[in-house]
Amino acid sequence: MSASLSELEAQRERLKLQLSGLGDLRPGSLVERYRKCGKPNCRCAQAGETGHGPSWSLTHDVKGRTATRVIPQALVPQTREQIAEYRRLRGLTRDLVEVNEKICEARIENRKTEDDSKKNFTRRATGSRRRR
Repeated sequence: MSASLSELEAQRERLKLQLSGLGDLRPGSLVERYRKCGKPNCRCAQAGETGHGPSWSLTHDVKGRTATRVIPQALVPQTREQIAEYRRLRGLTRDLVEVNEKICEARIENRKTEDDSKKNFTRRATGSRRRR
């Protein structure tokens, strides 16, 4: 069963309200990295050693190129929250567009129904004649 126009409009308003409640956000992926320094006597050069780290990097696409930013360890939880909030934004905007498309379609259908009902009231029966 499809939702009525008023239900769809109410759903759209709920989505707008959720959008207005978004906090700090940023796109990207947070990556934990370990590096080997290259010094032969360092502990990272030993077999089975993971290397120095972790070092955290945030990567995301900017105009077709990958941008990377080092994130301090203390800001990793905050950065994760910002990434989650960005994903929430993407989901809400996708839902908002979907609901708006349904609203537009419902208005087209309502208009067709109104036009059809107007046509039925203005038509005369076939074969009838007007008095003069």
